[in-house]
Amino acid sequence: MASVLVVDDERSMRDFLKILLEKEGHKVATADNGEKALEILGSQAVEVVISDIRMPGITGIELLESIKEDFPDLPVIMITAFASPDDAVLAMKNGAFDYISKPFNVDEIKSVIESATSKILQTNKPQDLSASFPEIIGQSREMLKIFDMIQRVAPTPANVLIFGESGTGKELVAQAIHSHSKFASQNFVPITCSAIPEDLMESELFGHVKGSFTGAICDKPGLFNEADGGTAFLDEIGELTPIIQTKLLRVLQEREVKPVGGTRAKRINVRIIAATNKVLEEEIREGRFREDLFYRLAVVPMRIPPLRERKEDVPLLV
Repeated sequence: MASVLVVDDERSMRDFLKILLEKEGHKVATADNGEKALEILGSQAVEVVISDIRMPGITGIELLESIKEDFPDLPVIMITAFASPDDAVLAMKNGAFDYISKPFNVDEIKSVIESATSKILQTNKPQDLSASFPEIIGQSREMLKIFDMIQRVAPTPANVLIFGESGTGKELVAQAIHSHSKFASQNFVPITCSAIPEDLMESELFGHVKGSFTGAICDKPGLFNEADGGTAFLDEIGELTPIIQTKLLRVLQEREVKPVGGTRAKRINVRIIAATNKVLEEEIREGRFREDLFYRLAVVPMRIPPLRERKEDVPLLV
């Protein structure tokens, strides 16, 4: 069992977690703000921290940053009632062990604590990181950063935009994110945007109903419906036409798709991972790519370095 520090400005939440964790055999200390939490961390041994994200004074993210600076191997689990992809991404980027939204399932919080305590004495060695992604070859510092980012981003619902030259393995990274996410048991649907004719793009992505256009002899669900519950990988996203960009933006905003010729929209739950070999910021300046769509997709931007920037990986590929 572990020594756990619970940090939350709500007394009811502190008391609830203290009772729950003590029943599981853990030793629990509590703090109602970040300042007190840092005092406890400086005066007694703590093996796991559970902290709210949004607190007065020192915020949960600021507390996380301080902990990671002084105790880099200490697992920190972030909890908030204000569930949002932005909070999840920010927490994971700053080194959180996991992220859970209130109200949470009791079994879920037990499971996360168990996972954290099981890794208290472990450190992420380079070979351990690369072994987690056997389909991606690389042990350079640049690739270890990619592996670490995959581990941090995969558990979150955040959309990911992968940048990289052709042949850098963008789809492999997307598949790794999917396989380490809560969507892993569902479909991973790769969509190469440049390979679909412009006049068929809307139908291929969102489906169509019978008779909606010449050749539509039956209903077709579309690739987004195929990916429902899982992950849609939009490769070469920079090739989308302005019209399709607008329709994709609406899907991301409303979380629903309407087939061509249809009158009813269907709710969908799809994690979007997009990829491009273009400099989309330049495409935006030239008016070829929507800025609002870019920011919807690039909640987490990832750049995959070409092999010439990680020459130590060359022998692994021979």
